[in-house]
Amino acid sequence: MNNTETVNCDVKTISTEELATKLNENVRVEFWNVLTHEYYSHENIRGSRHVPLDRIGRELANTDLPKDTEIVVYCAGPECPQSGAAAGKLQAYGYRNVKVYEGGLEEWEAVGLPINADDPVSETNVSAANIAGHSFH
Repeated sequence: MNNTETVNCDVKTISTEELATKLNENVRVEFWNVLTHEYYSHENIRGSRHVPLDRIGRELANTDLPKDTEIVVYCAGPECPQSGAAAGKLQAYGYRNVKVYEGGLEEWEAVGLPINADDPVSETNVSAANIAGHSFH
């Protein structure tokens, strides 16, 4: 087992349904698209913002996030390793409430939930109308 696997072994995940519910209920969460600029498609799940994997340290240095802040990270989809790497970095910085949304943009879009093009939002508000009527697996 390499060091990356060791750091990531206790990372929690969040499902599409759990994440949609959390956003619908306006639960305060840091919600980040962690794709590096090389892979960033200029799309974000509504309520999230782009914080590239290679700039997480800089982001944390410029903010005063408490170590128990809930941070949900995602990337392109289930085959993309960047969200797991981001979670490992956040844990290395001492953040204890980190979750990975493994489905990423691919799964979110596949179930018909809103994606914003180049419109990162600082708050995590997704209206019930955007989520209602969608089924989750």
